[in-house]
Amino acid sequence: MKKSAAKPVMSPRTQAIHGEFLSKSWEFSHHLIPPMTASTTFRLESLGRGAEGFNTFGAPADGAKPIWIYDRLEEPTTKMLEDQLALLEKGECAVAFGSGMGAIASTLMSLVKHGEKVVAHKTLYGCTYSLLTNWFPRFNIQTTLLDVNDFSKLEQELADPATRVVYFESVSNPILEIADLEKIAKLVATANKKRKKDKQIYTVVDNTFATPWALRPRQWGIDFVIQSLTKNISGFGTEMGGAVIASQEFESILRVARKDFGAIIHPYSAWHILVYGISTQAIRFEQQQSSAQKISQFLEKNPKVQSVTYPGLKSHPQYKLAKKYLKSPEGDFAPGTMISFQLKGDMKKCQKFVDDIAKNSYSITLAVSLGLTKTLIEVPGFMTHSGIPDDKRDECGIDPRAIRLSIGLENANDIIADLTAALKKI
Repeated sequence: MKKSAAKPVMSPRTQAIHGEFLSKSWEFSHHLIPPMTASTTFRLESLGRGAEGFNTFGAPADGAKPIWIYDRLEEPTTKMLEDQLALLEKGECAVAFGSGMGAIASTLMSLVKHGEKVVAHKTLYGCTYSLLTNWFPRFNIQTTLLDVNDFSKLEQELADPATRVVYFESVSNPILEIADLEKIAKLVATANKKRKKDKQIYTVVDNTFATPWALRPRQWGIDFVIQSLTKNISGFGTEMGGAVIASQEFESILRVARKDFGAIIHPYSAWHILVYGISTQAIRFEQQQSSAQKISQFLEKNPKVQSVTYPGLKSHPQYKLAKKYLKSPEGDFAPGTMISFQLKGDMKKCQKFVDDIAKNSYSITLAVSLGLTKTLIEVPGFMTHSGIPDDKRDECGIDPRAIRLSIGLENANDIIADLTAALKKI
């Protein structure tokens, strides 16, 4: 951080290291690295100052310095992380949470109420699916699942007065579908022309797989962008967090939701994500992406592999959409770090292969999560997406044999060697 208020034009790669040129959240005159706060409550110099802090919480006056009161409301380290995330995602504000699901649940609960409806893509992260289909109906909030790229069906749902949110993942977990953000945003904008201001439909996109280095959905007209900070943005598998990036007008309700739901991120986690995660994300992502391209090509050529889904392969059914949307801030094609593939044969072969990887592979680890420095393998139908009922898996497009591979920073040849060894045994 610099002392001058001037704002030079810098690339996002540089901004990820230095952040905002001037921060109201802390005085940086003597700090090269942002400090970590370690207090749950803050000293107030007067009763009036305390009252002002509570009265302006979530909606401070423009240009005003934050008034720190209590950790669950706001604190400096988290606020600096939020400033960085808003900068990277091209948003007006960001609000950080204790987890990605904390961000998703708080955002949706802020936008939808009793008797209203969420329209969501049919393929979702397992916990998001559970939130929408198990918990929301208890509050009489319904969910319609469909293919958001089926625009005729989407238009029908947008015409329903109960519809208030269109929710989807920019790159779906786990089968790597690409959502046509621009078209979806335009359809929602057209539907909103016929609605009153308090009945507008909002678009909410989970951008975890793509990360802000591959895609910035707000530039395509999306209202709310969600990130699981636990994944690629943190990158090291040591911290948990989530965030939502939106327009300034929604900052207050998001902060109040976080306060009331208790979905706060610990300053320790916020500091590590800010200092280590964000500053190294671009270089990590690009190395992992380069390896993912090489590994996906290897898998596609292997005779024991039935299919490979990776946005960087021309065989991807939405390759044109991937080329349109998945671009780094510097304009390079950024197909990401995630691969989905299926082996020839039944589930027993899939299990034998994954178990062999778990026992004998050095460079690949059987574990959930993604976007970390270590390469991780899992079978979503039996792990991260096991909460989806068996009779709904086909509707969601999740084959139980599908294997998800999150590429880390190991040498690509070592990963290929471990895959080759396991493939030879099936």
